[in-house]
Amino acid sequence: MGSDDWHSEALEAASLTLGWIGFATWSISFYPQVILNWKRKSVTGLSFDFLMINLTKHTCYLLYNAAFILSSTVRAQYRDRYGHDTIIPVTVSDLAFSVHAVTLTVVSVVQCLIYERGTQRITVVGYGTVILAWISVAVVFGVVATRNKWLWFVNALGLVQNILTAIKYTPQAYMNWKRRSTRGWSLSNVLLDFTGGLTTFLQLALQSIDQGNAKNLSGGIAKVILALETQFFDAFFMVQHFCLYGDVEPIEGTEIKDEYRTLPSQNEAGAKPEVASDRC
Repeated sequence: MGSDDWHSEALEAASLTLGWIGFATWSISFYPQVILNWKRKSVTGLSFDFLMINLTKHTCYLLYNAAFILSSTVRAQYRDRYGHDTIIPVTVSDLAFSVHAVTLTVVSVVQCLIYERGTQRITVVGYGTVILAWISVAVVFGVVATRNKWLWFVNALGLVQNILTAIKYTPQAYMNWKRRSTRGWSLSNVLLDFTGGLTTFLQLALQSIDQGNAKNLSGGIAKVILALETQFFDAFFMVQHFCLYGDVEPIEGTEIKDEYRTLPSQNEAGAKPEVASDRC
């Protein structure tokens, strides 16, 4: 991949800029949650299923990006399929993000081992989802290894991470609903994540404009879906925070301990739980 693949130097520069902006915002989005956990010395309010699935998802995405950047075989098979003058949609900034994402997710997992977590555990569904994902990857690997169709395997990794991206948000959305609160879930993470998804989609759009076709969208469909589903779910979390619940005391019985609680909860004090009917 290089400048020869682009027709417009201006569009190439804009695309690269958007790619690194996406890298920055997506990478920074991991820190608010890590910092919040550290300040509270607690991970209550953070779904362990979310973390487990997220680690698997980002590992698959790391392998997906690494294959496009580092494997000449995968790049050659991609160009044979989509055209030898076609831009490969995966960039170095994508690989850099994946490495960072796996690292920071591991940090969050370690925090769950050392900080207050109440009764929170990884559920059977969480374990099952991760195990099924890796079994699927192993099966596809076994098939393509005998046929030298490595682009199939890379696309399968992309599909698995897309499915896990959709699944991973569900436990957190459910936990927010169950607790009627977004306390413990960093909104800064959501806003930065949304921005990263938007810049990634715009980067792909510029590639298509430069090429005069949508081959990079079909060839990099995993990246397209990732950008769109990220924006969709982050918008949903914004609705939960700004319109439905907010950073309020969780309803009674849904949180064991809050290190920063200095006053009795509203239920303990005999008051009605705070509602967010006036948030929107």
